[in-house]
Amino acid sequence: MDERRTRILAICSVVAAALFWSSSYAVTKEVLADVGPLTIGAIRFTIAAVLLGLMVRMRRNPVARPDARQRRMIYLSGLLGITVYFVLENIGVELSTASDASLIVASYPLMTMLLELVVFRTRMPLLRVGGVLLATVGAFLVVRNGAEVGGGDRWFGDVLLLLGGLVWAGYNVLGKSAGRGQDALNLTYYQTVAGAAGFLLASLLEIGEWRMPDTTASVLLAYLAVACSVGGFLLYNYGLRRMTSSVAVNILNLVPVFGVLGAVVINGETVRLPQVFGGLIIIAGVALGLVERRTVERRTVVEQASVPEPAPVGERA
Repeated sequence: MDERRTRILAICSVVAAALFWSSSYAVTKEVLADVGPLTIGAIRFTIAAVLLGLMVRMRRNPVARPDARQRRMIYLSGLLGITVYFVLENIGVELSTASDASLIVASYPLMTMLLELVVFRTRMPLLRVGGVLLATVGAFLVVRNGAEVGGGDRWFGDVLLLLGGLVWAGYNVLGKSAGRGQDALNLTYYQTVAGAAGFLLASLLEIGEWRMPDTTASVLLAYLAVACSVGGFLLYNYGLRRMTSSVAVNILNLVPVFGVLGAVVINGETVRLPQVFGGLIIIAGVALGLVERRTVERRTVVEQASVPEPAPVGERA
């Protein structure tokens, strides 16, 4: 029962992270009207780092601080998963659309799966591979649609978002390895500190465009920091530590579905038939990944139950 409850909590936490992150594309698109893409990242993750720092200091049962080598690995994962990834995402969203960004996330599981295969020699069951490949077909439909409708800039934005997927795959694999022995709060805090520092340096490139954001942009920036950064990463890291990274990223295929709805409602974007088709394919991919996972777990339980217990030494033939 405890293992089942832990599995359910892990899945729910990653789904909740997907809900928060699904709204970030549409919200970022709105903020980009007043704030540059690098400055958005600097403000968003600096606020998040301060909030996480307060949470770490106020906790009743502190977790042991990682040693110097582990901190370097965690900082590197933070630079990959926060600074580099969100630079590509924010610029990609600026050139493309929020709906394209939401749907291109569907290709990320394939990148993570291939990286896991190379680094960990992880065996990928057939149904999971099928689900990921379905999601990739959806991503292809979205990028082709963007090139046909939006021209060169939108296509280049879509390519940047795809490159972000490679970076996100590296973050998942590195973060899972670097975070051993650390809970979700500690891991998220150190990653966010590194990501915020990288963004603060990068934002100096936009220093000539700095100005005070209006009230709406300020509220949206606070939402990005508190809900999407602190809440999303805490929930995702909690789930990631209790499942394989390819399964966690496969659940994130829900992000495109909710993200497109956000783009329509918040940004007033229109969705074409290829995008709707991609969303349906994404849902099928998520379902295949979760069904496969439950099937493998049940088979493991049955096999363990069928293995006879070893006889006492005195009774062995």
